[in-house]
Amino acid sequence: MISHSSRRRFLTASAGLLASRGIPHAQGQTQHTNEPSPVSQLRLASFRFDITPPMGHSLCGGWIKPVIDVDDPLEAIGYVLLGSGKPIVICVLDWTGLLNSAHLRWRQMLAEAAGTTPDRVAVQCVHQHNAPFACLDAEAIVKAEGDLPHIIETEFFNRCLKSGRAAIMASLKHSSPVTHIAHGEAEVHQIASNRRIIGLDGKVLSQRGSSSNKPEHHEYPEGLIDPMLKTVAFYNEDQPLVASHYYACHPMSYYGDGRVSADFCGLARRQRQTQTPGCTHLYFNGCGGNIGAGKYNNGSKEARIELTQRLLQGIVASESSLTPQRIDSVQWTTEEILPPLNPGFDEKALMKEISNKSNRTVDRNRRAYTVAFIRRIEKQIPLMLSSLHVNDVSVLHLPAECFVEYQLRAQASAADRFVACAAYGDGGPWYIPTQHAYPQGGYAVSVAWCAPEMDQILSSRIQSLLGGT
Repeated sequence: MISHSSRRRFLTASAGLLASRGIPHAQGQTQHTNEPSPVSQLRLASFRFDITPPMGHSLCGGWIKPVIDVDDPLEAIGYVLLGSGKPIVICVLDWTGLLNSAHLRWRQMLAEAAGTTPDRVAVQCVHQHNAPFACLDAEAIVKAEGDLPHIIETEFFNRCLKSGRAAIMASLKHSSPVTHIAHGEAEVHQIASNRRIIGLDGKVLSQRGSSSNKPEHHEYPEGLIDPMLKTVAFYNEDQPLVASHYYACHPMSYYGDGRVSADFCGLARRQRQTQTPGCTHLYFNGCGGNIGAGKYNNGSKEARIELTQRLLQGIVASESSLTPQRIDSVQWTTEEILPPLNPGFDEKALMKEISNKSNRTVDRNRRAYTVAFIRRIEKQIPLMLSSLHVNDVSVLHLPAECFVEYQLRAQASAADRFVACAAYGDGGPWYIPTQHAYPQGGYAVSVAWCAPEMDQILSSRIQSLLGGT
């Protein structure tokens, strides 16, 4: 298990690294830093709605078994914060991902329903795999081929948007005063481990995924992780209204059997919701791109139950340290990034492979995601990052599958604040490794659509988001 002293050393080193970097802005970017808004009569409206795919719908982008049954439903859960300038909307989905124009569509819908603008909306995914992996742009590419499974069915996608609009508008009629905020954290035991096993040659020796039956995967140490589950809660005086939980780890115990599930993270969240029904609970996946449960998970049904209970214990322990403080400041900051493309991917070559019917479905569909992102960047459509700052609490909303180092660096760069990270926002880039990870190789690097320079750019923007507080 990683020691607290090792984690502190990493945080200290990361803070120095961030402070010493002279990082240029990427070409074509627009920076947004919003001034604090006056706090007067804050109110909060929470919402939730069903986003479970229908029978036969594709799961995880169409390359695993489609829906044959539903073990437990998928939900979109969120809240609207009113009374500090234009409304702020935070939402999290039990989906594998929400990418490119699909992500923008969700932000636009939530904004319109709440009476605000898309730049004041954050939408993240938990990243379960027996769930939809929504990219409308990639869907158009595979649909044109005629023989590939859907990535996302547009009728179902639009139905979810309609449900979301109705849920938010209904919630606004029943908003509550919000007066206090609290934060807490607790160590989670025997879930997270670093997925990248590095050999003596400095290269990835083995990928320890979300589950494994290889003895060596269980014997290797956890590696670099963030063991802490963080909670941020809003109150109306002493009554908790919303509790958001943040933990960095791929959220799969097992998948690929066609049985829809919010998996152990969603199940733990739902159990906590049952235990404290007066408070709306949200779960956010932190920067878990290189983090999974493979050290402690053999992929069995029993393991899902064990992981659920371990995460629930972490949630309860984190909540036990909550001490409400009256809200005296609220600030929303945003940054845009136009990432540099990974030069290893060529659109024409990718399209040939997509059209090659002798290739595996997974390879053809996956390449459609790559082409969708390339075309997006060519159109200069940026990624949006955002952060909500309340008193000494900062919640970062980051894109895609960021490596855990970004989360640890963020905490190090604002040591005087309580920093919680929610990754898996706009999933267009797929993985976002650190720059030093590229020469190490491994799966994550092979499906990273951005160039290594993305590290410096993203780190700079995170520091800017936190520096504006």
